[in-house]
Amino acid sequence: MSDTARTPTVDPITFEVIRNALVAATDEMVLSLKRSAYSTNIKTRSDFSCAFFDAGLRPIAQGFAQPVHLGSMVQQIPQAIRRYGPERLERGDMLITNDPYPSGVHLNDMSLIAPVHVDDELIGYVANLAHHVDVGGGAPASIGAFREVFQEGVIVPPVRLVRDGSIVDDVFRLLLGQIRSKHETAGDLRAQVAANTTGVRRIQSLVGRHGRGTVLRTMDELVDYTERRARAELEALPHGTYGSEGSVDTDGYTDERVQLRARVTISPEGVHFDLAGCDPQRRAPVNSTYAQTFSACAYVVKCLIDPDLPVNEGFYRLVTLDAPAGTVVNCAWPAPVVGGWETQTRLTDVMFHALLPAFPDRLPAGTKAMMAQAGFGSLDEVAGKYVCFYDTFAGGYGGRAASDGPDAVQAHGQNTENAPIEETELNYPVRIPRLSLVEDSDGAGRHRGGLGLRKDYRFDRPTTFTILADRDKSGPHGVFGGLAGREAEYVLIRGGQETRLGSKVTVELEPGDVVSCRTCGGGGYGPPEERDPELVARDVREGKVGAERARDVYRVAVVAGAVDEAETSVLRGSS
Repeated sequence: MSDTARTPTVDPITFEVIRNALVAATDEMVLSLKRSAYSTNIKTRSDFSCAFFDAGLRPIAQGFAQPVHLGSMVQQIPQAIRRYGPERLERGDMLITNDPYPSGVHLNDMSLIAPVHVDDELIGYVANLAHHVDVGGGAPASIGAFREVFQEGVIVPPVRLVRDGSIVDDVFRLLLGQIRSKHETAGDLRAQVAANTTGVRRIQSLVGRHGRGTVLRTMDELVDYTERRARAELEALPHGTYGSEGSVDTDGYTDERVQLRARVTISPEGVHFDLAGCDPQRRAPVNSTYAQTFSACAYVVKCLIDPDLPVNEGFYRLVTLDAPAGTVVNCAWPAPVVGGWETQTRLTDVMFHALLPAFPDRLPAGTKAMMAQAGFGSLDEVAGKYVCFYDTFAGGYGGRAASDGPDAVQAHGQNTENAPIEETELNYPVRIPRLSLVEDSDGAGRHRGGLGLRKDYRFDRPTTFTILADRDKSGPHGVFGGLAGREAEYVLIRGGQETRLGSKVTVELEPGDVVSCRTCGGGGYGPPEERDPELVARDVREGKVGAERARDVYRVAVVAGAVDEAETSVLRGSS
């Protein structure tokens, strides 16, 4: 605690200026990457994040696009630099890596790291992580029910992609040689280089303006300030140990559920997560790396404290994790990791459920709690290129103590944006004939869960399509008397006939085939018969809840869009 009690050596105004300038540098990296990228997944869906680390590899500032990267970069970037050797990095160099072992995430997430030098002295490192539409492997978009990590795509240990400001052509061509979507991937990698270049310049400019000593002292004080504030926040929370369990529905090869257990201990000294009891890792797409799991823990803590609290080493010091090695929450080489985010986001739901008794007014019922990934690809024989596309689907959020769960949103740490139909159809060989909410998918409750999303893809040429999702066996849980949301459905429509698909499957499509992805609704909060009848009538008018279900589940009679108060009184009187 002596560090946190240190007397400030930078005046408050300078402190705030530099503190915000550091975050602004990472935010400008975000804009540079988003505006320079080629793929829809990065330039439109914003599936990336940026950060700045000091010379001691402490996280100092993060520009957030994706909260799932909140803690994963903190694990991956320092270990990648140590593994490569910081002494080998010169001004103008950049490392690239996607290696999930010992500290990364899944292979699609490529990280670029650049040292920041001022007058030949190392100030720190800027880094960005972006999800690439394809990194090779056994299926287009590099997702699928793979048995081991080698099937998932090219594995890149920390290597130098940029030397003295120029891309190393041999390394660049070697990477692209393993990848289907060469044009988009080349453009996205260059965009990542541009983002880091922007970050380096902004940090150098900041040091040039305020002086190296002042900036370094401010970074030390910022970390200490954050820890003091975080400890004060934790002091005000209800202390104790809270536990819960849940599961991923299937592993893609068997119907055996993947069990998850979490115990969360809140104390003035920090928040500790104990995941003993989670299932052993499997030769299936359900394994989360330590970095992915730590990210879930950091996200949960961030949701419980002041949203204005800076996110840096001072915050992360107070988040500790015990995830037994060789389990689905801390898998070991060579386990497949492509579905790790599915397990990670379900684990977040389990943690929130554990904490619900302590925070009944702040935490929701069960949510979509899956990434709900899909990818497809096909060969354009005329153009002589392979086309790949990657998407994730929104779903229902859980009902809350004071409001309904939002319809069709990305839940928890997943913050990707919608891929617009117009952009998708313009750039990829697909038509999307339907995008709509799924009627009656909500978990009924005093405050209902949000509705799931239906998105249909139609193809006019042979295409390989992969679904890597979940929630097709059971929907998100309700709380305090609320009901579970409807489970998801994944459907192949061929010749007018519907065939139910699994949630982790790759299919070969024929011209005219349609794949329909229908995600789950969120769980309900409180008993359905306590819902305001006027809200039920509004849901019926808007096509979100059917009149029959309003009567049977909510005990509300809706006739011609209005509440029949006499019949509703009878229905609710007999419930």
